[in-house]
Amino acid sequence: MNEKIWLSAPHMGGHEIKFVQEAFDTNWISPVGPHIIAFEKELAAYNTIGHCAALSSGTAAIHLALIILGVERNDEVICSTFTFSGSCNPIAYQGAVPVFVDSENETWNMDPQLLDLAIADRIKKTGKRPKAIIVVHLYGMPAKIEEIMQVAKKYEIPVIEDAAEALGATYNGKKLGTFGDLSIYSFNGNKIITTSGGGALVSNNEAWIQRARFLATQAREPAPHYEHATIGYNYRLSNISAGIGRGQLQVLDQRIEQRRKIYSFYEEKLSSLSGIKFLPEPAGLFANRWLTTILIDPNESGGVTTDIIRKDLEAHNIESRPVWKPMHLQPVFKDCPSYVNGVSEHLFSQGLCLPSSTNNSPEQFERVVKLIQAQWVTKQTVLL
Repeated sequence: MNEKIWLSAPHMGGHEIKFVQEAFDTNWISPVGPHIIAFEKELAAYNTIGHCAALSSGTAAIHLALIILGVERNDEVICSTFTFSGSCNPIAYQGAVPVFVDSENETWNMDPQLLDLAIADRIKKTGKRPKAIIVVHLYGMPAKIEEIMQVAKKYEIPVIEDAAEALGATYNGKKLGTFGDLSIYSFNGNKIITTSGGGALVSNNEAWIQRARFLATQAREPAPHYEHATIGYNYRLSNISAGIGRGQLQVLDQRIEQRRKIYSFYEEKLSSLSGIKFLPEPAGLFANRWLTTILIDPNESGGVTTDIIRKDLEAHNIESRPVWKPMHLQPVFKDCPSYVNGVSEHLFSQGLCLPSSTNNSPEQFERVVKLIQAQWVTKQTVLL
């Protein structure tokens, strides 16, 4: 069998081992240590934002952001519906209610106009404003974040910017994760850079980030014994993982360039096939292209579907994946309010994520492309 081609595998740059070895040599094998402090400073500097807390996951970062913003039981929180469940699960952790808002076609992210309508309707129906807005930058493509921030400002609702998939992407030259009142990143093993598992909460509000660090270390009060006046969490990143992150940051821009080249390769090779569509960058937006995604319209492709492609790639030991199933269609959130326009459901029905690992070889990408192209050749032969 051919060697496995992964969707988005970790890709070490070579610098990570130095920092990890340093942690071992100095015995900083814990969720405290110099690499954590340095990683927070380096990540904040890269994104030109004031303060950063390195955490165990992006989901943990969203959870702490909700706590910091005072989200409590029965509060409502607006969230993108076209996303991974990690974006909205923390709303449920707080006993709050997710209110899902659909996407627009240009970026596949939250529709600002629909957001406005949703907020107005929630105020009309409940008599109070949603407590926060979680907006996601999907697959590294910037949302229409300035328009979304204007809507949020109109209703005086704080924004949590979920840039888990979008580290290094920009909107009008400004890094994603610097628009929201609080913002998060993920360093899960499949992200553009990784700490094996990890995330970060960032903000220009120093008090909020200090609060996040306190809550993330079990909310231990400054006493010689273990004193707790607040419920805390074990959400801090380890010093070893932070060392990996420091090494990964050194190759982040290179990884972004590589991911963008992978997208361009697929676009060049596959865009001429009938029924295949890509997601271009609107003016002023710079995507990190974490994953290359395509849409396949079976009405135009002669019956080729994303599922046919996915199963054929799988048969050849190649990992691909459907795009995210919208949260308003998930059984666990079926009773939550949602404001939908059909965009995310259409994307889910036709969308596929292609192998985008930067450590895949050119020959491996060629193999993926040839297998996809072969489906169209097969269909044309049948039609003849």
